Amino acid sequence: MAVNRWNATLDGEFSEQGLRRKLEAMGYQIARYVYSPGTVFPDHKHGVDKVDAVISGRFRLVIGGHVAMLGPGDWIEVPNGVTHNATVVGDEPVVSFDAVKKNFPGASA
Repeated sequence: MAVNRWNATLDGEFSEQGLRRKLEAMGYQIARYVYSPGTVFPDHKHGVDKVDAVISGRFRLVIGGHVAMLGPGDWIEVPNGVTHNATVVGDEPVVSFDAVKKNFPGASA
């Protein structure tokens, strides 16, 4: 489980618009969400491969038993059918992108 990190040398200065463009160029359809401090998503699964990306704040994800801490400019792939959970860490809301491949039947954002 690899955390992908924004690379300012390759991608320029980090911004929400830049991250959106990058994920869209990778073929993802984006939905933007804001989660309050203390938000917890208990164990769950999805019927699609997806990406969770952080614009601001800190998100702790446990995917298939592996722990990852995501901050601004970080994203991680969450495979179809893999149990995972997430928690907003700290006193700042998390602004995030939830992304699925555009060509997935029924994909909506």
